Amino acid sequence: MKKTAKASAHGHDHKHCIEDAVAAAEKLCAEKDLRFTPLRRRVLELVGSAPPTVYRALDFLIGNGLIHRIERMNAFVGCSHPGEAHRGFFLICGDCGNAEELHSEGLADTITSSASRRGFAARDMTLEVMGTCAQCRKS
Repeated sequence: MKKTAKASAHGHDHKHCIEDAVAAAEKLCAEKDLRFTPLRRRVLELVGSAPPTVYRALDFLIGNGLIHRIERMNAFVGCSHPGEAHRGFFLICGDCGNAEELHSEGLADTITSSASRRGFAARDMTLEVMGTCAQCRKS
C-alpha cells in the first residue's frame, strides 16, 4: 500500500480517528449540555494528532518563561511578565478558580536563603497559595 497523507503504510487513517474523536466529543457535550467551544475542539484535534508536539510546545513555553504550570489546578497560565527573571508565586481562589501571579522577589530571596542555610541549592521555585480572592469574599 502506498503511503499517503491520510493513511499510513499499515492502512491506518489517523485523520479519521481524530474526526471520530471530535464527533464523539460533540455528541457527548450535547448530551450533557456542555459547551464544546472552538478552542476546546482545536485542543482535542492537536492532542489527537500529535501529543508529543503539544507537550514539546508546552515545555518550550515553560522553559522560556512564557507560561507557568500550576500543579494544584493541573493547568497552565500565561506569564504576566515574560522575559523578566522571576519565580512563579500564585494566589489561587478555591471558589472561582482564578489564579493570580504574585510578584515578590523578597519571598524568593527568603526561601533561597533558608534553603542555602540547609545546604540546599534551589534551582526552580513555584509557590501555590490556596484561599479566597477579594471578589469572592465580597459575594
